[in-house]
Amino acid sequence: MHVLRRTTVATAVMLAAISLGACSSSGSASDSAKDKAPKDKAPVDQANWPAEVPTSGLVKGLELPLESYLPSYADQVAVDTALRTLETRCMSEYGLTVDLPRPGANPPPYSNAVSIERRYGLSDRAQAQKYGYGLPKELTRSLQPVEEGLSGVEVEVLTGQKKPEVTPPKGAHGADGHFGGVPKPARAEHNGKKLHEGGCAGWSKRRLKVNEADAGFVSGLASMSLSESRPLKPVEKALKGWSACMKGKGRKAADPYRAMEQGYADGDGTTKNAIELALDDIDCKEQTRLIEVWFKEESAVQKRLIEENKDQLAAVKKRMGEALAAAKAVK
Repeated sequence: MHVLRRTTVATAVMLAAISLGACSSSGSASDSAKDKAPKDKAPVDQANWPAEVPTSGLVKGLELPLESYLPSYADQVAVDTALRTLETRCMSEYGLTVDLPRPGANPPPYSNAVSIERRYGLSDRAQAQKYGYGLPKELTRSLQPVEEGLSGVEVEVLTGQKKPEVTPPKGAHGADGHFGGVPKPARAEHNGKKLHEGGCAGWSKRRLKVNEADAGFVSGLASMSLSESRPLKPVEKALKGWSACMKGKGRKAADPYRAMEQGYADGDGTTKNAIELALDDIDCKEQTRLIEVWFKEESAVQKRLIEENKDQLAAVKKRMGEALAAAKAVK
């Protein structure tokens, strides 16, 4: 995982947005949180949803083989919508009325955990020209914790754990505090009714037979394919060409991940310097066909991994279809 460890700052932000995207659409909030997260209460606009296959940039039309074993954002929203319905009913059995966010109202930047748009670093020049290495603020709302806006007892009944404490803000810019610490078990019962294992959220997932380990298994294979493709000769050659191109522009970076780290060095990746670096980065990718080469090599690695794990992946796809069917049956 040598390649992944080098993405300490920039990619961590992007991956967090992806991995928490589904959680965000399944997040929960009480009436008191309406002012904090108004977009979660707005009508769902599917026009804001991420495309299943990129429609612009250097990864336009590209889809890695393992993506067929991950749910699309639309399917994830369908499952989350059913979970919301079940969670709300479950909470009402404890005498709690909550207004949970609408799945799909707060979409993540990319359609699944493979995040092809930034898998090999930046890929969209138009976006880089506006945001550099950063993301539009509306696409980072999925980083908000599920617990925000819920009372302590609501969190316990929903999750089966006590509400985490808020860590005080850090830094000179007055960043918001965040939830942290080790989760503690919730009370045993509320209003005379025993709490479900994992709270109402855990009960709802069991009703739909949602297997959260499946996505982790597929994402693990995807991480492996990225790491294994990095040292392949065609990729190494393209990376050297990209680095030489960047050097010609007065930049020093061994690979696009290092460039991303440099872009975030001064803040959120949207500074003037970061934007200029991002544009040079993408221009050099286009000149050297880096993304085209890397995608081809990684696709070959993924096809091999799919063959080596065909039984497990067939089971993943089967469970994924069953959970989606069960979700669509919830009224």
